[in-house]
Amino acid sequence: MTAVDWTVIVIYLSGMIGLSVYLGRGHSSQEDYFIGGRNLPWWAVGISTMATQTSAISFISIPAFVALKTNGGLTWLQYELAVPLAMIVVMVFLIPFFRRLQLVSVYGYLERRFSPSVRYLVSFVFLISRAVGTGVGVYASAIVLSVCLGTPLWLTILIIGVVTIIYDTLGGMTAVVYSDVIQMAILLSGIGLCIFYAVDIVGGFGNVFHTIPPGRLRTIDPSTGLGDGGAVPFWAFLIGGLFLYTSYYGTDQSQVQRELSAPTTDETKKSLVFNGIARFPLTVLYVLMGITVGAAFELSPELRASVPYDKPDYLVPQFILLNLPAGVRALIFAAMLAAAMSSLDSALNSLSAATMRDFLHRRIKKTSSPLLWSKLTTVAWGIVITGFAFLVGRMSETVIEAINKIGSVSFGPILAAFLVGVLFKKAHGRGIIFGIVAGVAFNLFLWLGFEDIYWMWWNLFGFLVTSVVALVVSAIITSPQREDVGEYVLNWNAILKEERRWMSTYGLLIFYFVLMLSFMLLVQRLVK
Repeated sequence: MTAVDWTVIVIYLSGMIGLSVYLGRGHSSQEDYFIGGRNLPWWAVGISTMATQTSAISFISIPAFVALKTNGGLTWLQYELAVPLAMIVVMVFLIPFFRRLQLVSVYGYLERRFSPSVRYLVSFVFLISRAVGTGVGVYASAIVLSVCLGTPLWLTILIIGVVTIIYDTLGGMTAVVYSDVIQMAILLSGIGLCIFYAVDIVGGFGNVFHTIPPGRLRTIDPSTGLGDGGAVPFWAFLIGGLFLYTSYYGTDQSQVQRELSAPTTDETKKSLVFNGIARFPLTVLYVLMGITVGAAFELSPELRASVPYDKPDYLVPQFILLNLPAGVRALIFAAMLAAAMSSLDSALNSLSAATMRDFLHRRIKKTSSPLLWSKLTTVAWGIVITGFAFLVGRMSETVIEAINKIGSVSFGPILAAFLVGVLFKKAHGRGIIFGIVAGVAFNLFLWLGFEDIYWMWWNLFGFLVTSVVALVVSAIITSPQREDVGEYVLNWNAILKEERRWMSTYGLLIFYFVLMLSFMLLVQRLVK
C-alpha cells in the first residue's frame, strides 16, 4: 500500500462520515431516523437493498468459488433463480399489510395479529441471528482486508466497526441508504477494473474461456440435495431458495425496514421489482470476474504461489496486490471496505429499530428523547457486533462455516408465522409459538443428524413444519383470540382488485425467471 492508496481510502471514509452529518441534520423523530421519514426514493431504496446483499465476502468469495473452490464454477448462478418469484410473493402477500399498518418494526404485525409474546419471540430470534451473523461477516471480511491493506486484524476490524457506527448513528436510515448507493457505484467500478486487468493479462476474452477448466463453466447441477450427494443442487436452490428469499425480503427487519422507507406502497414495489431484475446481472458480473481472474491465476505462477491451497478467498486480494497500479488498487480496496460496511450499517440500524420498537418503546419515559435512545441503541449494537468480531477468531473454522446456515434454520419458521397469520383467520398466537419452536427444532435436527440433506431445503421444511403445527394446535387448543382480525388477514376480493394493475409486472418477473433459466441452460449446452 502506497501513500496514494491510503489517501484515496481516507478520503472515502471521511466522505462517508461527512455525508451522514449532512443527511442527519433534519432528524427529529424515530420515523426520520429508522425509515427516513418514509420519503426515500424507490431507486435509492432498491440499490441500498441490493448493496446489503453484496458484502465484502461476496466480492471475495464468489469469484473464488467460481475459479478455485471444490465443486465451484458457474453453478453459483443457481443462487439467484428464485429471487424474481420470491418478489411476487412478498409484493402480494406481505408488503400491503406492512405499509397499511404504518410499521417501523415489521414484527409489530405479529403483535397486532396474534399477541405481544409472538412479536417478542420472532424479534428476539432476529436480534440474535442477525447480530451473530453480522459479527462473523465483519471478522471474515477483516481477515482478507487486513492482508490487502497490510494492517493488523484488530485495526481492520476497528476501521470497519468504528466508521460504520459513526455514520450510521449520525445519519440513520437516510445515511445508510445513500451511502449504500455510493458504495454500490464503487463496488461496480471495482468489479469492472478487476475484469479489465484480468482480461488484459490473459490476452483477450477468447483466451479466458480456453484457459479456465471446462468443468467450471457448468451452470446447473441437476441433483436434488436430498441424499444424492449433490454439492450445489439445482432443486434445493430453486425450491428452498424461494422460501429463503421470500422470508429474507418479506420478514427480515434489515430488508423490510428499507422497503418501509419509500413514500408509498407502489414505490416500495418498484424497489422490489428492481431487486428481482438487477440481482442476476450483478451476480453475472461477479461470476465473470471469477472466470477472468481464474484464467489469470492459471497463467500466472506468481499469483498461484501467493494463494494458499486451503485459502481460495485470497485469490482476488492477491490478484489486486500483484497486478493493479496504486490508486486503482486503492479504489478496489475502498470498494471492499464499502461492501463490508454496507452489510454492517443495515444490520445496526435494523437491530436498533427492532430493539427500540419491539422491546424498549413502552419502557422509555415519555419525557425521554426516543431519538436519543435510538442512537444510543445503535452505538450499543455496534459495540456488541464489533466486539464479537474480535471473539470469533477464537472459534474453530467449522463454527464459522456453520454460522452461515443459521439463517436457513429460522427463515422458514418465521415466514410461516407471517403467512399463516395472513392466510388463516383461525390461527392464534399459542399455535404460532408452538409452530415456530417445532420448525426451528426440526431444522436443527436435520442439521445435526442428516448431513446428506442440503441446507437450502431447511427453508422449506421449517416453513411446512411450523405451518402444520401452528394450524393443528390452533384447531385443537382453544386460546383467546382477538375479536376482529379482519384487517390483518388477506381478503381475496380486495387483493385481486388491488393487484390487478400489477399483474403485468408479475408476469414480467415470471418471464424474467424463464430467461434466467434459459440463459443458464444455453451456457451449459455451449460448454459441453
